[in-house]
Amino acid sequence: MNMKELDFINIIKKQINNKLIGDDCAYLKDLGIVITQDNFVEDVHFKMKWATPYQIGYKAAVVNISDILASGGKPKYLSVGISLPQGIDTNFIRELYKGILAGSYGAEITGGDITGSDKVFISITAIGTTLDRKISSRANAKPGYAVIISGEVGSSADGLNALINGHVKPDSIRAHLEPSLDVEFSNEISGKINTDYAMMDTSDGLADALYKIAEQSNVTIEIDYDKIPHKKDITDKKTILFGAEDYRLVAAVPETFLKNIRHYTKIGKVVARKYNIKFTANGVNYSNYDEIESYNHFGDKL
Repeated sequence: MNMKELDFINIIKKQINNKLIGDDCAYLKDLGIVITQDNFVEDVHFKMKWATPYQIGYKAAVVNISDILASGGKPKYLSVGISLPQGIDTNFIRELYKGILAGSYGAEITGGDITGSDKVFISITAIGTTLDRKISSRANAKPGYAVIISGEVGSSADGLNALINGHVKPDSIRAHLEPSLDVEFSNEISGKINTDYAMMDTSDGLADALYKIAEQSNVTIEIDYDKIPHKKDITDKKTILFGAEDYRLVAAVPETFLKNIRHYTKIGKVVARKYNIKFTANGVNYSNYDEIESYNHFGDKL
């Protein structure tokens, strides 16, 4: 059986044995920052025949900025490392960095590194400031909290499926190649809330985020599947629940806090842990991470 990313993370956590690993961003409270790093690899995260250099750069930046927003931080700086094969021309570099700038959402590029490689490989480190913000943690969901989401899910996975099968679905394909981020949702919560809360993005799918929040918070999350926002032409339950890379934000916050924010959809609630159930969607229980049909970097291929 192929190991999944979570299996490797759990091994690393045991070896390192500190409290900084567990969320998509490390919160360095003494420095007043959150920091994250993501790799963006040709034929693992994107294909050159599907995406323009601009789109590759844009999404490479967005996947990092999304983690900053999910933590409640404000994007501030990016450091960019790129590895490129021979034959890449100057226009590719120019368009790649146009995309990175567009996907930085106001963060400043501080520098980085360039090396040779057999394929295009981009590694970005993003830093966010925590000034006047309360930072989230996956371990902060509590019974009685509402579970809310910032926007529609399923479109990116629908777009990827269209690219693989040669279907014409421009809106979904754009959602996959150039996902938008919910800056206002993050700002409203982190800037107004004064209690602990949990928040993640749906980079690995809504089900993945729900499972990880419930697991680390030792609670069960009950979801009303019919309330999950998605485009009407996407009817496949697996695409909506398990489809990845929409970069929506899902949060668990006190019910009383909802009056302070706008532009959200309530999709469920947090309850005390029921047996070993992490989350339930319309009566279907999910208790084991192997039941979550998320993308596996160590088994799946584009």
